[in-house]
Amino acid sequence: MLFSRTMNISVLIPVYNAEGTVFQTLESLRAQTFQPLETVVVNDGSTDGTLEILRQQPDIKLIDRPHRGIVPALNDGLAAASGQYIARMDADDLCHPERMAEQAAFLDAFPQIGLVGCRVGFGGDRRKQAGYAAHVDWINGLVSPDEIALNRFVESPFSHPSVMFRRELPDRFGAYRDGSFPEDYELWLRWMACGVKMGKVDKELVIWNDPPNRLSRTDERYSIDAFYETKARYLFQWLEAHNPRHPEVVVWGAGRVTRKRVSILEQYGIRIAHYIDIKPRQLNCGTPVLQPSEIPDPQHCFVLPMVGKRGARAPIRTLLQQRGFVEGKNCIFAA
Repeated sequence: MLFSRTMNISVLIPVYNAEGTVFQTLESLRAQTFQPLETVVVNDGSTDGTLEILRQQPDIKLIDRPHRGIVPALNDGLAAASGQYIARMDADDLCHPERMAEQAAFLDAFPQIGLVGCRVGFGGDRRKQAGYAAHVDWINGLVSPDEIALNRFVESPFSHPSVMFRRELPDRFGAYRDGSFPEDYELWLRWMACGVKMGKVDKELVIWNDPPNRLSRTDERYSIDAFYETKARYLFQWLEAHNPRHPEVVVWGAGRVTRKRVSILEQYGIRIAHYIDIKPRQLNCGTPVLQPSEIPDPQHCFVLPMVGKRGARAPIRTLLQQRGFVEGKNCIFAA
């Protein structure tokens, strides 16, 4: 792909105790066909040999500070970055040599796109880490801006270290926020709620490794409940703006977990007209449960499929399409 070098790139890497991997990560950046890069590395109070390794790298902009966590590290790095495009990397992931060139070319070619990701390779054991591998497969299936936007309430549609975005976005819509939620997913949801369009280069340009100490495995901010608490507020805002029958929805899925998550939406004022389930159920809440064949026409309801089981969304999507439902118009998938 042809690309211009009119836009300079800063690569932002927060680092904490990564002495075994950070040098290889930096080497993958030195091998980029797009040069020069500004590599901003924030050492977040590492207690191993990471800082000594980083001090031996003359071509990086090093910020060394006490341990405060990933969000302050990311925002300190953003403040120090001078590039017009900001690329994210983690200290245990690797880039294909064309990654920066491909993503910069994408943003050059599509000025209406604010953030671009790419497909990622899963750097783990697919048998032992089947759940994470399935998530990688799912995000790799979302490439176009429409696919990303329409599926953002299911799971996070990007691997954080695979994205590049325009420098003005955090200035206009806010940088990373610290709290009891995944900082990257909250950022994507907030920026999309502000109208930022996001896409992907349809190539595998990053190896996304899955070590046992990855934050998404060990930090409670990345739990399933934290993900849902994060998305519920933005899902409500989307429904408020796009559901022609707001605040009423028909929820597909009547299991205990789904109803627990729906209760958060109800706190925002969403009203559940019916549940849909393939199994006949009697709910104590008094809300009627319909069989799929009993779903009202799309002119008379808005369907919110919230079945979290992998593999279940495809047949639900097919059935809704056969009934005339259009995603983003009279249904939206969540989980």
